[in-house]
Amino acid sequence: MLCRYEIQSCFLLAFLAVTTFFISDVQGQVSPPTRLRYNVVSPDSVQISWKAPKGQFTGYKLLVTPSSGGKTNQLILQNTATKAIIQGLIPDQNYALQIIAFSEDKESKPAQGQFRIKDIERRKDTSKSKVKDPEKTNASKPAPEGSLFTCKTPAIADIVILVDGSWSIGRFNFRLVRLFLENLVSAFNVGSEKTRVGLAQYSGDPRIEWHLNAYGTKDAVLDAVRNLPYKGGNTLTGLALTYILENSFKPEAGARPGVSKIGILITDGKSQDDVIPPAKNLRDAGIELFAIGVKNADINELKEIASEPDSTHVYNVADFNFMHTIVEGLTRTVCSRVEEQEKEIKGTIASLGTPSDLVTSDVTARGFRVSWTHAPGKVEKYRVVYYPTRGGQPEEVVVDGSVSTAVLKNLMSLTEYQIAVFAIYSNAASEGLRGTETTLALPMASDLQLYDVSQSSMRVRWNGVVGATGYMILYAPLTEGLAADEKEIKIGETSTDLELDGLLPNTEYTVTVYAMFGEEASDPLTGQETTLPLSPPANLKFFDVGHNSAKLTWDPASKNVNGYRIMYVKTDGTETNEVEVGRVSTHTLKSLAPLTEYTVAIFSLYEEGQSEPLTGSFTTKRVPAPQHLEIDESSTDSFRVSWKPTSSDIAFYRLAWIPLDGGESEEVVINGDADSHVIEGLLPDTEYEVSLLAVFDDESESEVVAILGATSASATTVPTTVTTTSVSTSEPTTAVFRTGVRNLVIDDETTSSLRVMWDISDYSVQQFRVTYLTAEGDRAEEAVMVPGRQNTLVLHPLLSDTEYKVTITPIYSDGEGVSVSAPGKTLPLSAPRNLRVSDEWYNRLRISWDAPPSATMGYRVVYKPVNTPGPALETFVGDDINTILILNLFSGTEYSVKVFASYSTGFSDALTGVAKTLFLGVTNLDSYQVRMTSLCAQWQLHRHATAYRVVIESLVDGKKREVNLGGGTPRHCFFELMPGTKYKISVHTQLQELEGPAVSIMETTLPFPTQPPTTPSTPPPPPTIPPAKEVCKAAKADLAFLVDGSWSIGDDNFNKIINFLYSTVGALDKIGPDGTQVAIIQYSDDPRTEFKLNAYKTKETLLEAIQQIAYKGGNTKTGRAIKHAREILFTGEAGMRRGIPKVLVVITDGRSQDDVNKVSREMQLDGFSFFAIGVADADYSELVNIGSKPSERHVFFVDDFDAFTKIEDELITFVCETASATCPLVVKDGNNFAGFKMMEMFGLVEKEFSAVEGVSMEPGTFNVFPCYRLHKDALVSQPTKYLHPEGLPSDYTITFLFRILPDTPQEPFALWEILNEAYEPLVGVILDNGGKTLTFFNYDYKGDFQTVTFEGPEIRKIFYGSFHKLHVVISKTTAKIIIDCKQVGEKTINAAGNISSDGIEVLGRMVRSRGPRDNSAPLQLQMFDIICATSWANRDKCCELPGLRDEENCPALPHACSCSEANKGPLGPPGPPGGPGVRGAKGHRGDPGPKGPDGPRGEIGVPGPQGPPGPQGPSGLSIQGLPGPPGEKGEKGDLGFPGLQGVPGASGSPGRDGAQGQRGFPGKDGPTGPQGPPGPMGIPGAPGVPGVTGSQGPQGDIGAPGPPGAKGERGERGDLQSQAMVRAVARQVCEQLIQGHMARYNSILNQIPSQSVSTRTIAGPPGEPGRPGAPGPQGEQGSPGMQGFPGSPGQPGRPGERGLPGEKGEKGNPGVGTQGPRGPPGSTGPPGESRTGSPGPPGSPGPRGPAGHTGSPGSQGPAGPPGYCDPSSCAGYGMGGGYGEPTDQDIPVVQLPHNSYQIYDPEDLYDGEQQPYVVHGSYPLPYSQSYPSPHLAQPEFTPVQEEMEAVELRSPGISRFARRIAKRSAQTPVRTKDGKSPSQ
Repeated sequence: MLCRYEIQSCFLLAFLAVTTFFISDVQGQVSPPTRLRYNVVSPDSVQISWKAPKGQFTGYKLLVTPSSGGKTNQLILQNTATKAIIQGLIPDQNYALQIIAFSEDKESKPAQGQFRIKDIERRKDTSKSKVKDPEKTNASKPAPEGSLFTCKTPAIADIVILVDGSWSIGRFNFRLVRLFLENLVSAFNVGSEKTRVGLAQYSGDPRIEWHLNAYGTKDAVLDAVRNLPYKGGNTLTGLALTYILENSFKPEAGARPGVSKIGILITDGKSQDDVIPPAKNLRDAGIELFAIGVKNADINELKEIASEPDSTHVYNVADFNFMHTIVEGLTRTVCSRVEEQEKEIKGTIASLGTPSDLVTSDVTARGFRVSWTHAPGKVEKYRVVYYPTRGGQPEEVVVDGSVSTAVLKNLMSLTEYQIAVFAIYSNAASEGLRGTETTLALPMASDLQLYDVSQSSMRVRWNGVVGATGYMILYAPLTEGLAADEKEIKIGETSTDLELDGLLPNTEYTVTVYAMFGEEASDPLTGQETTLPLSPPANLKFFDVGHNSAKLTWDPASKNVNGYRIMYVKTDGTETNEVEVGRVSTHTLKSLAPLTEYTVAIFSLYEEGQSEPLTGSFTTKRVPAPQHLEIDESSTDSFRVSWKPTSSDIAFYRLAWIPLDGGESEEVVINGDADSHVIEGLLPDTEYEVSLLAVFDDESESEVVAILGATSASATTVPTTVTTTSVSTSEPTTAVFRTGVRNLVIDDETTSSLRVMWDISDYSVQQFRVTYLTAEGDRAEEAVMVPGRQNTLVLHPLLSDTEYKVTITPIYSDGEGVSVSAPGKTLPLSAPRNLRVSDEWYNRLRISWDAPPSATMGYRVVYKPVNTPGPALETFVGDDINTILILNLFSGTEYSVKVFASYSTGFSDALTGVAKTLFLGVTNLDSYQVRMTSLCAQWQLHRHATAYRVVIESLVDGKKREVNLGGGTPRHCFFELMPGTKYKISVHTQLQELEGPAVSIMETTLPFPTQPPTTPSTPPPPPTIPPAKEVCKAAKADLAFLVDGSWSIGDDNFNKIINFLYSTVGALDKIGPDGTQVAIIQYSDDPRTEFKLNAYKTKETLLEAIQQIAYKGGNTKTGRAIKHAREILFTGEAGMRRGIPKVLVVITDGRSQDDVNKVSREMQLDGFSFFAIGVADADYSELVNIGSKPSERHVFFVDDFDAFTKIEDELITFVCETASATCPLVVKDGNNFAGFKMMEMFGLVEKEFSAVEGVSMEPGTFNVFPCYRLHKDALVSQPTKYLHPEGLPSDYTITFLFRILPDTPQEPFALWEILNEAYEPLVGVILDNGGKTLTFFNYDYKGDFQTVTFEGPEIRKIFYGSFHKLHVVISKTTAKIIIDCKQVGEKTINAAGNISSDGIEVLGRMVRSRGPRDNSAPLQLQMFDIICATSWANRDKCCELPGLRDEENCPALPHACSCSEANKGPLGPPGPPGGPGVRGAKGHRGDPGPKGPDGPRGEIGVPGPQGPPGPQGPSGLSIQGLPGPPGEKGEKGDLGFPGLQGVPGASGSPGRDGAQGQRGFPGKDGPTGPQGPPGPMGIPGAPGVPGVTGSQGPQGDIGAPGPPGAKGERGERGDLQSQAMVRAVARQVCEQLIQGHMARYNSILNQIPSQSVSTRTIAGPPGEPGRPGAPGPQGEQGSPGMQGFPGSPGQPGRPGERGLPGEKGEKGNPGVGTQGPRGPPGSTGPPGESRTGSPGPPGSPGPRGPAGHTGSPGSQGPAGPPGYCDPSSCAGYGMGGGYGEPTDQDIPVVQLPHNSYQIYDPEDLYDGEQQPYVVHGSYPLPYSQSYPSPHLAQPEFTPVQEEMEAVELRSPGISRFARRIAKRSAQTPVRTKDGKSPSQ
């Protein structure tokens, strides 16, 4: 409806007791309404009445049009309506009225009229003498002045009116309530010194509209009544009654002593909570209660509330229109009761008084004594009420009136209590005497001593505490990464000395002792001690070092050593080896590489672990080359080559020769024991170059030795001897041999050197001259002379990054040869790369970098605080170091870090970065209990703190006091302070010897009481930027306003909307990415983005932008605007943040012209929160559809734009609460709830699961429900910051629907857990499949690790292979376990602390896992939610479990339909085989129904389309179904889930040959046979022998249904016609097995002793039968070792792609038809015909026998008899599920790589080494080396070789000449004497 001021036609049509609906206009005639009348009910409202026409008609059309022109407003009324009220009229405006009666096809002539309010009132004034019919006027209109009763009594009272403002009243009726209140208040003499009136309104939550002392005049109260806003909500009357007792009837709220107290309740319905105790508390406090009920109020409830007698204190009227009838009677009764109460009060005032002089004494930790001075008069009793100041249930002690003291017991320690003492007289109670007292802290143990320390144990001793009921000792290692491995021991009060064993060697432990007083613990007493280290070996020495072996010796470590582990690694990090030896002191390392430096580490091995390493290094020698290579016995075509072997382990020699004047090279392989060889087939008179190298058994090769030899020119053999140093020739050397140099190569470039290498082609060269100069020619040429046998030279020092020209000239005895030149270039001074920061701690951090490509001399590290003055510190490390640990840093300080690479010619450019240490300081430091001479401070505990130093300093005289507190103390109070003095309180957090910076606050003690200051003459100017409201301080959301900018708004009203947006946004605190982001869309026909979420970062700029928004104009299309917000605003480009609440506020004044329901519902399902604000003509039902649920928090309606101020505070509160919520609002099963849909967050939904590696989708508890199989080591995970960015709430429920698989390991695994960035568990649920226990763990609010473990028969059943629903309900005090909607356990826990959002959340992670490369267990998961409430489990009905599903109370299954007997159709076509089902729980056995007659069998219907998969049916083991008809060939489909073997039908006609498809899953052979009539149920018999297949019988017609049988008890849900009989047989067998097993197990269970620790260490009772066991669990973790030698990283495997589905083959035998509707129970049929059945499928696994003695491993036996089943379901009897579905033994399973669904790289997220899991040993410690201290400060530096692949150690290499020969040899053919290739 449009609302325009220009045409002045904005008014609202309302009606009495009618509802509206819309139909289409039709033409025709019916009788018109008659007797049209008008009556003014308010200055802007007129009531229209008429007489209904005769005959049948559907309803009325009511049309109202301003006579001056404007829009006609229409309302459709039902045919029962004869009245309507028109509101929002202008008194001097004429209006035309038409009322038309209509039916479906006809319409009456209109009954017409005109009216003006002034004219109607004028006519009314002329007929005042007439008596008005109260039925024809508004009964609750304010009565004229003087027409109502007025209370004339001088007695005064305090009256508090409690008004029901729930939705059931409605806005129109609430106007009548305002009129009633106006008449009620008018009857009394109201004033600040007279009768006072206060008012509270309530619905789901009460609120004070105004207190008794809020208004000083009657007119002010009446004005507040007229402007009373309508609240809306539920009806919680009991809560509201308690609220006014605690808030309204208080002196600070205006309640006066000695004055009558009156409470008046007005409600229209029955309360949704208990009202009796709150009403009694009000009456006991002396408050007289009146109860007024309207319409649906419960008269009995009103009587329970009101004071006696009911006849004068209880009023009930049928409708709000009749409230005026009780005003006078109510005011008269209240007036008289005020007079009577005043007399009673004055009559007893002489004897009535309050006790005085409240004194507390005997204060202890658990109680104190309260004393007082007696009150005057005859006191019957004293009532002492007390409760904790911080909140809690009030308790009371009542003593006799003659006693003036009481002892309050069983109080909480260190807690402030509020105390009130009331004197109880015979007919009244006094005001309370009030005070406070704080209990003392519990006495703590003292004098803690840690002694008798060994490598694995220590003893603890302390002085005991009187009155303690026991002691709790907590101890944990302080090593980083193991701090969460805390253990707990509880002992009795008589023990003060015990031994702690099982400790890690060389580990510092913190030991904490608590004195226990019941369930409450004292402050902690803490100490630290380090266990002794394991002794390492000593005196490592190396002997007999060869080219491939070395001998090690060392001194033994200890007599207790079990052996030694020797690790030896190439220093360049390319190869690591390890060997373990016994108790020896020498060992030879073999198969080493020659000329290689090895680093050796030897660890002593003990039972407790391994010691620190003893390290050393050695370098193997060069591979020995053959010696004395000679050539003799030369002839024209041969000569002999001889040499001297240098080693006995030579495998063979490789001998090669080549003519010096060119030609092909030849080679021969010679046995290793030879020392000569004759080379034949040579050219005569030719000089040859001969080379020889030795190849050893380990495939290492020696250097190549070469010699020149020549054949003779004649046939005569001339003995010649040629050595490697000279060549004999009879002729002078010619020019062709004077080249001398070949293959000039320049390589091995560094920043200051080049290596020059060449091949010598002429051994007559005497010398080589090597000259070099820069390519630019700016330096003089330099020359170096080298001997003629040298073929390599390193040129240095050279300029960096410079090109040189190098020339080699051979020098002969008679001159120079030909020169050869080549260019070369030195490397630049490259800087280090990839600076990384890790291992941040409070006073240290580690920096790492990657080495530059060129070799360096070392690195210079410079660091300096960024924001504090001071010089930079620096240190220098060697070139083999690429990481350094910087110590002695300031806590919470940002440092600028620079790393320079050092070269011989200078330093490189700096690699820069910023690093920051962790902040060692408390948070949330605040003061409380501030008084004149004392004040207290409290803070949030620091997780790692061991102590606190708290300092208080007077800012007046500078005096200081300090106190040291334990690490678990969160508060401290200072006394004996000066009044009115400003103090500075500083808290220093201490971690062992380390102390963090001070965290300080200022606080001023209260001054001496003084006179109140005078009011300043001028108020301070208002701030330009609105201050943030307290409720919005924690708000962090993406907030979008959708503002209606249609023409119906108008310019003036649009400015009011802008002002409303300005004040609403002004209430927010922080604007921008770290707080709330705001966007605004203005819409009409099309939306316009005024600005996006990321447009503004400050409140000032945002508010300025709001004021610049221009009015748009147009029509109203709200749906398009909401869709625009989803597509344009809430995107990453527009600034939307992940994991942050998303809130939309829609403001509109009319009905949308497009659909809003679909898009708003979709966005709510995606987690958006909607607030809808309607103005004037907005459609309230449309607002409800837009807004989130509950509507009372999300939907607002105001009469006009001026009324925005009435909803502003409430809207801001609700929006900021939504934005501040830890839990977002999500939609589940059609309901809104606060929580997390974890399946969606992990990607386990149909649209996303394919992207999650290691996950497949399978049928769940019903085929329509999908579940997801998490395969072995799938390790599905997500970063916590994306799932729970604000952490977890204090109270929540974790819900799982899951199934343990046969291949799930017997070891413990976390069903779900949250890890921090160090991979330490923070919170989670652990299942121990071997021990059959369930454990929940988290950190409590003190930072202590806590676990609770549940076990027992109900817990064990979740491990037996069926689907189960698990609720883990966590509150501040308890942890409850609810399995299959039945509570099975509850244990006490401490309130949880919050979690870190820097880690990850993982599903199925094995407890023994460590680091980011974890293992996970396989399981099936169908549902996983976290609901932020503890009542969710009580409302759950477990509708997903077949055995617990109640069709009447559960929602319909997806894609399901409900059918009745009336519309049942014929038998449908055969359906496809169903997927595997699950075992259902055993149901109640139903009574047999009467027998129905056998009917004829019906004809087969035509085939229909394939329907959705039906629930899993039973296997055909007992009753054979009829075969179905042949089916038509279907289209090729995708690969489906594996199904159980269906019952075969008749053979279908063969189809065409199809291409070979993908390999399917193996199925089972099903039997075939005719269906016999049902026989009587018998006891289960033994399995029968296979029979002959029977012939197929003819198909009969469908029989008529039999008469219904008697109603039986509710059984399990049946899926197919044969299920009832199958279940009956299975149930009997199952019950017998269960009874036998459980009787035997109970005796075992009762003998199991309880354990004091949560880890289960003994075997449980025998469980359900299982398959052959998996490999044994991993052994215990060893103790800390040195830093491991890194291995070569493997490349992760790539998952295979899904194959294309194969073409559909021949049509298979159709299965049994689709499931029909449930029929009535039939009686037992006639006896069935007995015949031998066909072979059945393989039997189920047999039961597991009781545990026996451990035997030797044997081979796997055959399958046993049918298996035993747990009480919730039966496996092996055709019930579906269990272990009957395909498992990993049936289906080929591909090992999947790590989860690809993670959108982050763990190596990027946590830059550093892997951290151990908290329950295991420590990691190897890094090497410790000494380096030069920094120049200015003295921090310690511990360089660690953690990234060995980045460390470069330069070692001598093999000769280039040798490599060149080898390369050439590989490219030339090999020829032996016989012409064949040699064998290797």
